[in-house]
Amino acid sequence: MVSHPSPSRIHDPSPVSPEAPATLVSMQGVEKTYDGETLVVRRLSLDVRRGEFLTLLGPSGSGKTTLLMLVAGFEMPTGGDILLNGHSIKALPPHRRDIGMVFQNYALFPHMTVGENLAFPLSVRKVPRAEIASRVSRALEMVRLPGYQRRRPHQLSGGQQQRVALARALVFEPQLVLLDEPLGALDKQLREQMQIEIKHLHQELGVTMMYVTHDQTEALTMSDRIAVFHQGAIQQLATPTELYEEPENSFVAHFIGENNRLPGVLAARDGDTCRVTLAGGLEVLARPANVGAVGSPTLLSLRPERVLLNPPPNSCPNRFPATVLELIYLGDHARARLALAGSEEFILKIPNTAQAAPLAPRQAITVGWQIRDCKALDPL
Repeated sequence: MVSHPSPSRIHDPSPVSPEAPATLVSMQGVEKTYDGETLVVRRLSLDVRRGEFLTLLGPSGSGKTTLLMLVAGFEMPTGGDILLNGHSIKALPPHRRDIGMVFQNYALFPHMTVGENLAFPLSVRKVPRAEIASRVSRALEMVRLPGYQRRRPHQLSGGQQQRVALARALVFEPQLVLLDEPLGALDKQLREQMQIEIKHLHQELGVTMMYVTHDQTEALTMSDRIAVFHQGAIQQLATPTELYEEPENSFVAHFIGENNRLPGVLAARDGDTCRVTLAGGLEVLARPANVGAVGSPTLLSLRPERVLLNPPPNSCPNRFPATVLELIYLGDHARARLALAGSEEFILKIPNTAQAAPLAPRQAITVGWQIRDCKALDPL
């Protein structure tokens, strides 16, 4: 990607007061139901730190977009409260919440020019006309679209429309910006480029952002913290590294990144190590992350890139025979599907290096892994 100079600030914000609370948004026991029976959001409590990039990540129907709409004021909570800067905003209409919003479909006014689109949120806030022109110009420079004031949305590419939508959300200097799957309509290459640009913009401006996506790679790339949603509740709230390396349950482990899943029974536990019996009697040493009592079912979680191909004897405590079923070449690595311990969906990732050993279907191999890389979790 071509590097660009740091974006110009829309304004020169005053330093945050030392007395300003570290938490900008606080959701306290928030609930939402549309039919009086099914909770779309379940007694959810979440604090958003001032200046952070927080991503709400989860599958469709998990409640993440509903929560964003509750913060924006487009939906009303059934229960609980939402505080902004320590004050309840539950009864405030959207236009009085000092919150910017970016939608997946951009929501630009097609009959207005780019300049008029950006001026609109300023004019409704009674900003003087001379200042409006100055802010619009600086906002377009910030998103690398100087001189685009007279164009209309249909004359812009998808990426340009998204930049204009982002500039419009920032131009009136909101405390908080909400982004609802804003890159979902873009192609892969442009989406990846915009991920980096939005993250750089966040770092430059220091504005608090809440970002909704179902794309785990997008979340890992952009976020300071990620809240993983499932069935209206947060399963885990952590940094990208913590989520990937230390998932707290099976849902998080298998939603974030690719995982090998090996069901078994907890045979023994000794401090930070446990022994799990798999199908066929194979025994695996693992790290107990979320297990029940001895004798209860568990699910082993193991990242494909942590699996070792033909490790030397005594190099790792878990070492088992496997058979190659399928090979897929992916450029920087090859993906091998193996038969192991009764599973025919065990995945091994082989980096494309000069030292990588060639494999072939039906080839017998040995695989292994370290105890620290294999986690025993709750069964799905």
